[in-house]
Amino acid sequence: MFHLVTDYAADLKREFNGYGPTALRKDFLSGITVAAVALPLALAFGVGSGADAAAGLITAIISAFIISALSGASFQISGPTGAMTAILVPLAARYGLDTLFAASLLAGLMLILAGLFRLGNLVYFLPSPVISGFTSGIAIIIALGQAGNLFGVTLTGNNALERVASMVQRGVTPNWYSLAIGLFVIVLMMLWPTKLGARVPGSLAAVITATVLSAVFELPVQDVGAIPQTLIHTNRLTLTSLSQMQPEVILLPAVSIAVLCMIESLLCGAAAGRMKGERMNADRELVAQGVGNLLLPFFGGVPATAAIARTSVAIKSGCQSRLTGIIQGVVLLLSMFLLSPLMSQIPMAALAGVLMVTAWRMNEWESIRYLCIHKFKGGISKFVITMLTTVLFDLTIAIAVGVLFSIAIFVIHISNLQISVSELDSKRLELPIKASRHIQVVYITGAVFFGSLEQLEAGLAQADADVLILSMRGVPFIDTSAVAFLLDYCREQQNKGVTILFSSIQPTVKDMLDRAGITDVVGSNSYYFNAKDAILSHLQE
Repeated sequence: MFHLVTDYAADLKREFNGYGPTALRKDFLSGITVAAVALPLALAFGVGSGADAAAGLITAIISAFIISALSGASFQISGPTGAMTAILVPLAARYGLDTLFAASLLAGLMLILAGLFRLGNLVYFLPSPVISGFTSGIAIIIALGQAGNLFGVTLTGNNALERVASMVQRGVTPNWYSLAIGLFVIVLMMLWPTKLGARVPGSLAAVITATVLSAVFELPVQDVGAIPQTLIHTNRLTLTSLSQMQPEVILLPAVSIAVLCMIESLLCGAAAGRMKGERMNADRELVAQGVGNLLLPFFGGVPATAAIARTSVAIKSGCQSRLTGIIQGVVLLLSMFLLSPLMSQIPMAALAGVLMVTAWRMNEWESIRYLCIHKFKGGISKFVITMLTTVLFDLTIAIAVGVLFSIAIFVIHISNLQISVSELDSKRLELPIKASRHIQVVYITGAVFFGSLEQLEAGLAQADADVLILSMRGVPFIDTSAVAFLLDYCREQQNKGVTILFSSIQPTVKDMLDRAGITDVVGSNSYYFNAKDAILSHLQE
């Protein structure tokens, strides 16, 4: 705990060293730009989470003040995200908002503990195809979850698949006005010029235009509804509702929220850190995210995480310090008080269109194309399995399945041990004389462990000579099962009068052979730099 505080103080001192009016102006303009991007997304993600637009706006504001201030980097922008909605929608539909809030609070505690125990680097052990897979799975869930708002109909079901299935089974007739507005927003966002988007976000322009058209023509579509001008929502977590929660109900959702927040925030920090040339303190970032998600439920906000899109906008807009995130929060707060009557008229279909485009852009298309173009079958399998598991089950199960599948593929891959037995070739090794005894060199390449023991045994069975030289330059690792087998093998061969020598052995492997007692059996003078030295030494004897 103490090291986090001292690191935070040191980072703040370094961050604001020489900070002046020029830097403040850049932070101010960057904060306004990020707020313009965050406003429509906050409203959309609030609705997409199973709460309402006000909850999304409150989440963005509180996150800007708390998480930005405590963040492990100067550039992180946090708030409601599309990825989080995939977890929250089924949770809210099945158990209600009180359970969602309680799960967020528990997830916040988990994140704080993860930061305090320095678990910030665990996320980097996730294979990239697994990350791409659950990201695409979440994108599918978001898109399916917005089908009702896009078509202007009410759907039933506890998750996105059930809701879409109910629409197909019931043969629901869409509200064509809602569908038209949603498609208009999608097309406008997709065609919005990149250069213009640097000044006016396409999502903001599309939502404003759709709202104006809906109001002018008085279209019969569902709108967002009243947005309260307060940071304390009527639907929020209270101590009374918290005391009524069942731990077994909120535990798994809380783990899913915490895991997703960890992955999204740390990967965002790593990617954005490369853009800005600044390294993020991963453990302090987890604590910051934990504190934010711990407090958000008491304001009526939904769980938050770092957002790569808004963070990259901040950096490209000239972000100098964490004040960018805080200024963004001030702008959003002013928008809540000044623009809430206008925001209440935003069509739900327009926000559905925003989420549809967001879901499309969430996919890591470059990584997916790379896997397919280069025909990496293992990577493609990890991606597809994780994506399908995310859609059919949930994020926690998907990550576990993806990681276990990756480990299985890795074990199978490294179990491919290559062994070749070569007869002594005096000319090739440039030996001065021919050996009087039959000498063979056994070349072993690959990790030698329990998974490759059968191949090792089969390869050594091919060797039949008076002197066997085990060349192990290509062996990076050997485990206890393998050294136990080699110990028995060396004893057996010595009983037959066969001399066992080792060459080109790695230091870590040599240490394992020493500890296993193999060196005591073959002798400490049985190790050589290469096979030639071993043969020459034997000939001299």
